[in-house]
Amino acid sequence: MIDKNVVKEIVGEWLQDKDYFLVDVEVSADDRVVVEIDHADGVWIEDCVELSRFIEERLDRDDEDYELEVGSAGLGQPFKVAQQYVNHIGKDVEVLTADGKKLKGVLTAVDGDAFTLTTEEKVRVEGKKRPEVQQVEHQFKMADVKYCKYLFQV
Repeated sequence: MIDKNVVKEIVGEWLQDKDYFLVDVEVSADDRVVVEIDHADGVWIEDCVELSRFIEERLDRDDEDYELEVGSAGLGQPFKVAQQYVNHIGKDVEVLTADGKKLKGVLTAVDGDAFTLTTEEKVRVEGKKRPEVQQVEHQFKMADVKYCKYLFQV
């Protein structure tokens, strides 16, 4: 079986001096290798092909037969690494909290392993009969939410 850490090292070597970053590497029991990369401005197919060739040059097919897939993390997929949060600051996202509540808002800040989501919510204001729509900030630890993902606006 192909070692996941070996693949990560190879990808890390290719990533040096590039603005791309590694999102995930998966190696299945039947040696299907899936590498996900991302970039602030999107992923180009030519770069996926280049990375795929780079990996294939360093893995020996005579030693182990494998299937290789290199691609982008995907816009509609949940974020897996902190850099994805950073790249989406100022954009609309959807968060599923640990208790199952979905929130939609703007990702306004990222600090280490935490992020801030700003939502518009109806809030009761003292002295007013009706609630007013106000911006409310929610702080989360990345590990404490079920997911956070980019929210497409159609």
